[in-house]
Amino acid sequence: MRIFDLLFGRMIDRRTAAWQNELVARHYDEVQNIYKTMRGWRHDYHNHIQTMKAHLSLGQIEELSEYLSTLDQDLIAVDTMIKTGNVMVDAILNSKLSLIKSKNIEVNAKATVPQSLTVSEVDLCVVIGNLLDNAMEACLRQEMGEHFIRIYVGTLKGQLYLSVSNSSGKVIKENGHYHTQKQSSTHGFGLIRIDKIVDKYEGFVNRQNEEGVFVTEVMLPL
Repeated sequence: MRIFDLLFGRMIDRRTAAWQNELVARHYDEVQNIYKTMRGWRHDYHNHIQTMKAHLSLGQIEELSEYLSTLDQDLIAVDTMIKTGNVMVDAILNSKLSLIKSKNIEVNAKATVPQSLTVSEVDLCVVIGNLLDNAMEACLRQEMGEHFIRIYVGTLKGQLYLSVSNSSGKVIKENGHYHTQKQSSTHGFGLIRIDKIVDKYEGFVNRQNEEGVFVTEVMLPL
């Protein structure tokens, strides 16, 4: 019995380590994408400064005013950062959504988080992160059709409500449970993490698939 426990413990340790390595790799991709975006902004900022200085040196005040107006509109369009009211949730949402958009996946996001939470911020971020990771992986596996992810975070019936829907191809369901199609040593680990956190707070999780759209709903008590 002790040998079995030892072998089982080692297997769990290996799966946990592999899962942690995947998290590190995924966060690395997210940070690299943010750095790439920031470098693009820096390059554009330099060009804008040079253009405005040129208009100013030539006394082209009207042209400079028009350029500033156009730039102002562009900045409004660029400012798509999600602001939920919770710093940690903002960080995980914006890093994940930035990476998702870089994969040419259409994103629609709306999120507000109450100031008072019974759920720990770490657990909430784990749930959101895994939901978006699963959605992105499903979109990337999809061979044809529109690729999209929609996320909503808010309050519903006095509870914290999260909904993530994404385009998807083939979905595996056995004995009433959905399974990830990712082929790795961490197969299904993200789904397990979500379910364990939901159970921890006596919440509710619902997964549905219909006509190429996969939806996950999570409700956590406030």
